[in-house]
Amino acid sequence: MCGIVGYVGPRNAVSVIIGGLKRLEYRGYDSAGIAVVRDGRLMRRRTAGKLRHLEDSLRVDPIEGVFGIGHTRWATHGRPSEENAHPHQDCTGRIVVVHNGIIENYLDLKRLLLERNHRIETQTDTEVIAHLVEEQYQGSLLESVRNTLPKLKGVYALALLHVGEPQRLIAARMGPPMVVGLGDHENFLASDIPALLPYTKDFIFLDDGELAEITPDSARLFDRHGHETTRTPQRIAWDPIQVEKGGYRHFMLKEIHEQPQAARDTLVGRIDLEAGDVNLEELGPAIEGLRTAERVVIVACGTSWHAALVGKFLLERLAKIPTETDYGSEFRYREPLVGPSTLAIAISQSGETADTLAAFREAKARGALPVAVCNVRGSMLTREAAGTLLTHAGPEIGVASTKAFTSQIIAMLLIALHAARLRGTLERNTLRALLAGLTRIPSLMDQTLGLDNRIDALSRTLAHAKDFLFIGRGIHYPIALEGALKLKEISYAHAEGYPAGEMKHGPIALIDESVPVVALCPAGRVFEKMVSNVQEVKARGGRVIALVTAGDSTLASVLDGTDDAIIEIPPSEELLSPLLFVVPQQLLAYHVALRAGRDVDQPRNLAKSVTVE
Repeated sequence: MCGIVGYVGPRNAVSVIIGGLKRLEYRGYDSAGIAVVRDGRLMRRRTAGKLRHLEDSLRVDPIEGVFGIGHTRWATHGRPSEENAHPHQDCTGRIVVVHNGIIENYLDLKRLLLERNHRIETQTDTEVIAHLVEEQYQGSLLESVRNTLPKLKGVYALALLHVGEPQRLIAARMGPPMVVGLGDHENFLASDIPALLPYTKDFIFLDDGELAEITPDSARLFDRHGHETTRTPQRIAWDPIQVEKGGYRHFMLKEIHEQPQAARDTLVGRIDLEAGDVNLEELGPAIEGLRTAERVVIVACGTSWHAALVGKFLLERLAKIPTETDYGSEFRYREPLVGPSTLAIAISQSGETADTLAAFREAKARGALPVAVCNVRGSMLTREAAGTLLTHAGPEIGVASTKAFTSQIIAMLLIALHAARLRGTLERNTLRALLAGLTRIPSLMDQTLGLDNRIDALSRTLAHAKDFLFIGRGIHYPIALEGALKLKEISYAHAEGYPAGEMKHGPIALIDESVPVVALCPAGRVFEKMVSNVQEVKARGGRVIALVTAGDSTLASVLDGTDDAIIEIPPSEELLSPLLFVVPQQLLAYHVALRAGRDVDQPRNLAKSVTVE
């Protein structure tokens, strides 16, 4: 979950690496460091805390180099400190390594290294790698790294340099992502695409077990046996400007407001209103699985799991396919009953989420047809899928996912609608009406974003609340879960999401005037039930923030407290309304966190892409 950047070429490596790390700081911000080489001399600088502390250090005492590596850390072993910050060195000080992942057998390796008189200076698992490479080194960093990797148990993305091998970097991958960026007489390494977008749009994604050797004029790939391999570069269409804040105070706010465009981009070219159909040719052979599957299993983690729950409602309601959802982190540990008649869908923004990938591979190994919903072309998940439906949300930098989530729901809608057409479970006119409604969603999202000032004002009265409940029913139960997750992620307030019907089975005991209850009350089949649940809360003195479909006045007579609030959402088809009802909850989380003085884009203890279990 850490950020890695490497550079070889004619530029000052320090500026390239620090700029890349800024664009990767969402991946980890406990400490940061850089190591560069100039005229055969290694210069290393490390600091605890966020990247700005490293930048301050470099302003006071600048360094320059023609090649180097840098790192932002999300701590797994050893407290966040300058001592434990990457890059780490061997005993000679000539081999330098940065690492994303976990070396599970590092204690055994450390004990052996100490017995062989190595000087171990940190509490990290990473440092042992530098010393192991030192023992193997006989003039070729590439070969010494290749010979070291079999000794490591765990997951890793590595970047290494040797002072005596100028303008050359070595990378290796087993689990967490690593990409090679291709330039003109310069090349790059990074753990994610946004780091390198100002310099290149051409990328090679390393596979598990692969190594890369980059120089200014070459990028060579090798398998674990040392055989050179080839890979066609992927061209990424993201614009570097997309990674900047564009006048917004935070990336999260920018990305909330980018949702209408992300929705348009995910829909473009995929809807045929005249024919009343969805074009998903990109799924390839997986399309037949939509037609014939006896059941669907969806695996995901975090926010993507909430999109999976929405997908379950859609697939069962529209396509009549029995569907299960599972946490990626739990799927492998329950002996899942999947086979050739099962369609396995994995949802991941990055396509590199470790738990989701592991669950996906388990389902695939048991014979299920693997399908990916993902935002990153060329990621590991897309490479292992029989078919992929790409969301087109663009780069998402804020740790708390927003536009990626709504794009995932749209992708699941498209899959469910296409499956319904293939299986004949929806009348063509009904399908055409839902597709027409889906094309209106981006403009309705724009209208919903107009609630920003209203929600900002409401947040003044909520910023000091310690506990929140979010309730919903049916397809809006996952949206209540997502609202609670967003709030707890960035404000650190305790927030829980519940199916509203479960309130009387326990959670209602928590209700008093100090616990705001966010109730999702869209027009539709469960509206009257939600009104009853709101009345239960009010009967116990609770405070309610009700999200309702604009034009309905039913709850106005129920919510008569001075602290109650009604937020009206533009009308839409019931099955599409989650795309609108989630937006005010995102804004609420943002403004409450802001008023509580939190770091909205980089909440404590979290990282954007969870690439280790």
